[in-house]
Amino acid sequence: MSYLLLHPATWSPAALASALEAARVETRAVSGGRDLVPDDRPTVFLLEPDARNAFSVDAMRAFVDAGGAIVAIGREGEDDVPDGLPVELLTGFVRFPAGPRQLLVSIRAGYREAAARVETGRARAEAAQRSREIGELTRIGTALGTERDLNKLLYQILDQARRITNSDAGSLYLVETDEETGIKRLRFMVPQNFTRPDIPFVESTMRLDRTSLAGYTATTGEPLVIDDAYFLPPDVEYTINRSFDERYGYRSKSMLVIPMKDHRDVIIGVLQLINRKRNYDARLETGEDVQREVVPYSRRTVELVSALAGQAAVSIENAQLYERINRMFREFVDASVKAIEQRDPITKGHSKRVAGRTVGLAEAVDRAPDGPFAATSFTRDQIREIEYAGLLHDFGKVGVREDVLQKAKKLYPDRLELIKQRHAFVRRSMERDFWRSRAEFLEQRGTDGYIDFLAKLDEQQRREVDQLDQFLRTVIAANEPSLLLAPGNSADLAQFGGRIYLDLEGQSQPMLTQEEVRFLTIRKGSLDDEERKQIQGHVEHTWNFLQEIKWTPELARIPIIAYGHHELLDGGGYPRHISGDAIPIQTRMMTISDIYDALVAQDRPYKKKVLPENALDIMHRDMVSPGQLDSDLFKVFVDAKVFAIEVEAD
Repeated sequence: MSYLLLHPATWSPAALASALEAARVETRAVSGGRDLVPDDRPTVFLLEPDARNAFSVDAMRAFVDAGGAIVAIGREGEDDVPDGLPVELLTGFVRFPAGPRQLLVSIRAGYREAAARVETGRARAEAAQRSREIGELTRIGTALGTERDLNKLLYQILDQARRITNSDAGSLYLVETDEETGIKRLRFMVPQNFTRPDIPFVESTMRLDRTSLAGYTATTGEPLVIDDAYFLPPDVEYTINRSFDERYGYRSKSMLVIPMKDHRDVIIGVLQLINRKRNYDARLETGEDVQREVVPYSRRTVELVSALAGQAAVSIENAQLYERINRMFREFVDASVKAIEQRDPITKGHSKRVAGRTVGLAEAVDRAPDGPFAATSFTRDQIREIEYAGLLHDFGKVGVREDVLQKAKKLYPDRLELIKQRHAFVRRSMERDFWRSRAEFLEQRGTDGYIDFLAKLDEQQRREVDQLDQFLRTVIAANEPSLLLAPGNSADLAQFGGRIYLDLEGQSQPMLTQEEVRFLTIRKGSLDDEERKQIQGHVEHTWNFLQEIKWTPELARIPIIAYGHHELLDGGGYPRHISGDAIPIQTRMMTISDIYDALVAQDRPYKKKVLPENALDIMHRDMVSPGQLDSDLFKVFVDAKVFAIEVEAD
């Protein structure tokens, strides 16, 4: 070990020269406090009496704090440290006259103390560095643990690994298994290059074997530390592909390749770092830059990146699990939508269109720079929450009777068919009675007066058949829900409802039952009050169903958002008749999308579709102006052309 002795320029070490040289001590004269700086070697400052005023107490304290030791020489008559010197800073004090032997003993004692201070300082610095590294790894782990987007997570992992190692470039690979063949490959997922940030990235795969650096590490599970990638040992199995360097004028030199293992010690990916630099901000534009800046990866960097890789693997596994859960849940939602559409095929695609337009409206509101929604924003999770609520808002229809759900006319199809059969039966009965009357006349009276009788009988037959056919035409016309029932038809139905006929057993039966008359006299639409209540009950069914699901916190509001999609701002909606701000903004957006889609949907048996511009006019006139729909949201819906969003149905 070598040492450094600092002394004032007013003192000469000549008397100690041979002893200091033998002990490998370098001497250096200093003239003031700013020169009083310890070396990385044990350093002693020999303070000569005449130079005391040149070195302040603060300068000496800084010297000692930095790891140096001070030996003071006393003046004649000073038996101990004088008041002017800070005794706590001195390692030794040599009385006057100071002989060479006394000085050497004190200087050696100073070196021992300086060496101890240097070691203590080094240990403290290393401990502080380790603490910072642990803190940094903890911070990185926390950041990685909260990121659920896999692509963003992979970018963060590589970026953090480069930063803690001062690496210029790097890449990240994930292990993937072909579901059909079971063959494993490495997928190149993320590249980063500080010097060449504009290099295009093309996702690709490579064989998982020992021929490449990443493949070797993924196969063996061992890290690779390479000082110069262009000069690999001749007996290794792996090689470096230099085509990237040649194509973009880059020079890969030092490299560190680390496997990423999950909690089961299974390798799920590889982290590859390139060109560790002295200065992170340095750019490696030329070979000289590489020669000057690039250094090998140390053992400590291997430990740090290995620790980071372990955290990264767990985070990647969690992100992949989160993606699988989301995909599974999305498949469940899609299956639920299909279940709705199978129950109500007439409205196929409605749920997806409502969800798509509601999400589009939320995104338009989120982008608003000013106005009533300047302070309104939606997170990615909230947008997903809105989408799922839109997809599931009609799920309660599975609890509504299918014949009610699909009822296109006022009468159920079997009922109308029964009335038609009844009409046909009565018509055939009339024809039978007509021919029977003719036969009986001829049998009883012959041909006398037959012509007059037949004329009257024909007239009566035509009149009764016309009335019967009019009955059927009236029923068919009244069965259409798109028309308001005409007063004349209503009277005819009441009259026909009072008529009777004889069935096959000769029993009197009504031409129209009371229930049939009630359905046919529905003033508008195809549903009576009871059926309408059943349809409206789908909202309660939706709420009850969605309440049974244990939603994650970020999706917890799906039930309440979907629950209110038929509520109106003036309280005139259903089922709770809430109004104003009691209706969440997400629900108000969904209501606009729901009503618009109901108006413009393809022709349905009970209504004709409305052109988009007409639908917007109807909504504004009949619902926005009276205060039933949110006027500000409707304005965004129109101005941002959310209504024009096309959503593909399966």
